Amino acid sequence: MTHTARRRMLAGTAAAGLLATSLGVAVAAPATAATGRPALGTCAISTLPYPTDTYRADANAIDPTGRFVAGTALRIEETGNQYLLLFWDRDRLTEVEAPSMATPADINEDGVVIGNGWSESGDGQPWRYRDGRVELLPVVPSSTGIDVTAINKAGDIVGSGTDVDTNEFFVLRWPAARPGTVEVLDVPTNATPSGITDNGTIVGMAGDFGYWTGWVRRPNGRIKPLTVPGTQSTVVNAAAGHWAVGHVDLGGSGRLSVRWDLRDGSYTPLDERLSAMDDVNAKGVVVGGDRVARGATSRELPGGGVGVGIGGRSISDTGTIVGFRNAERLTPVRWTGC
Repeated sequence: MTHTARRRMLAGTAAAGLLATSLGVAVAAPATAATGRPALGTCAISTLPYPTDTYRADANAIDPTGRFVAGTALRIEETGNQYLLLFWDRDRLTEVEAPSMATPADINEDGVVIGNGWSESGDGQPWRYRDGRVELLPVVPSSTGIDVTAINKAGDIVGSGTDVDTNEFFVLRWPAARPGTVEVLDVPTNATPSGITDNGTIVGMAGDFGYWTGWVRRPNGRIKPLTVPGTQSTVVNAAAGHWAVGHVDLGGSGRLSVRWDLRDGSYTPLDERLSAMDDVNAKGVVVGGDRVARGATSRELPGGGVGVGIGGRSISDTGTIVGFRNAERLTPVRWTGC
């Protein structure tokens, strides 16, 4: 679950008929040493299978068990660009043609993927992939910019929208217990969610640009602040188990990456070498950019170097990380044993 910006900026226009047909093709991984299984106990990178005729491909999200992965690809054709959604079940790849630049946001342990795109009118149109098909999620009238952020084990989804009159954000939940419905949650004004845990706890941030405050909403609806005393602004990026991660602005050029314990609101500073805070798993392990942090220390993910960029986007509870490697072309990768 990767969330460093308040609103994803997606390009392209989605057709209302996002119910694309699954190709169901198992694609063999490129025959390189990077696709081999890493030795036990080593931190290693491997390339996920991807369509070899695509211009680029990457991995955006992994489920808590490490079995399911979701990503995107771009195929350049004579008649234009073809966007693809990629869904992995272990190493079996399924391609789904998407009429727009649809992007996965999160995935649960049942392999249900949620993501974002655009409607024909140019408004945000979230979607869900399950049972081999993509379906559009209901949206709230008189709103724009609707997108989804996270899904939990039960299938509850959280996201946000923008009020067309006030231009303020509001928080949405698509409850698994009431299929086909969406509800506006009672949270602080001008708020967006960053994550939802398996027990229904939701975290997010609220307020004006650059002066955000963090918050946590319990399953019973009770809301408490999530911050660090004396800070100017708090950004909450992700949550899992009883952990949440983000960073706080200390004023001036000071910035601190932190992990909160949602049980009591306490926090722990993280390694300052973490340049990003993309995801956290239920064990409190954090991935951000090219590093993974356990406790107060972090280590660099292998696979990068001069002229080669890497980025971890999502981490499972087993410690498996997925993201991208950019060396002449963008490819989806997986790190294990880190």
